[in-house]
Amino acid sequence: MILPDQRWAQSQRRWQQAEEWGFDHAWTYDHLGWRDLVDGPWFDSMTTLTAAAGVTSRIGLGTLVASPNFRHPAAFARQVTALDDVSGGRFLLGVGAGGIGFDSAVLGGETLPPRQRVDRLAEFVELLDLILREDGTTWRGDWFAAVDARNNPGCVQSPRVPFVMAANGPRSMRLVARFGQGWVTTGTGGDDVEQWWGTVADLAARMDRALVEAGRDPATLDRYLSLDSAPAFSLRSADFFAEQVGRAAALGFTDVVTHWPRASSWYAGDEAVLVDAATRLLPELRRLTPAGRPAVAG
Repeated sequence: MILPDQRWAQSQRRWQQAEEWGFDHAWTYDHLGWRDLVDGPWFDSMTTLTAAAGVTSRIGLGTLVASPNFRHPAAFARQVTALDDVSGGRFLLGVGAGGIGFDSAVLGGETLPPRQRVDRLAEFVELLDLILREDGTTWRGDWFAAVDARNNPGCVQSPRVPFVMAANGPRSMRLVARFGQGWVTTGTGGDDVEQWWGTVADLAARMDRALVEAGRDPATLDRYLSLDSAPAFSLRSADFFAEQVGRAAALGFTDVVTHWPRASSWYAGDEAVLVDAATRLLPELRRLTPAGRPAVAG
């Protein structure tokens, strides 16, 4: 995860370095502003990912996560299609309900309670899925509408870009089972690392049940864990990072996401730890997941 809080002249090297180290994918936040970092530099996610696509050739590139807080499916579908094209089919669309805070307030709208945010997400994902797969979509719901929305020429990836969907609750997990190629979770908190891992294990089991209830094989879903949602930064040491990746793999996660260390505040850490983990441990960590699937993302 590379936060969009630096000018491109500074951040470009990070995206290139992530690819050179062998990470499978690199992500950025999709916000108009985030927590107390809203008072500092902040850049658009889709433009940043387009620039990253131009200086890389292999690594997957994604939003973690886009939301309906300030997006409409018909307009966003054009951006998604363009980025998938520019990247040569490397775009991964992380999508979620959207939280409260700057993104939900800056446009002057009301702050929605959780149930309504999930209602809105369900419409957002359904309509975005339709537009990306079918040209000339007309559709109307309670939150969104489209009239003859076009997708020509469509995505490079078929039938559309993969949806990596954030979900911790039962309704959003059912949406993952219906629309998702991937699932991403942050756990549900805890006072210490062990408690947090307990919530992650519970969510993994619940996701399995949701898939089975939907008649879907659990093995068909990629599973992403945001390691830094735990009450300890995953890159506080390379060995701690390796331990966390191993625990994720043991719970069936195919992928994990860590943050590029920042100088201060959120995800503060030493870049030397990232370098150590990437150069010394990454080849070993990639072998932890089932069937040789990707394990680690930057």
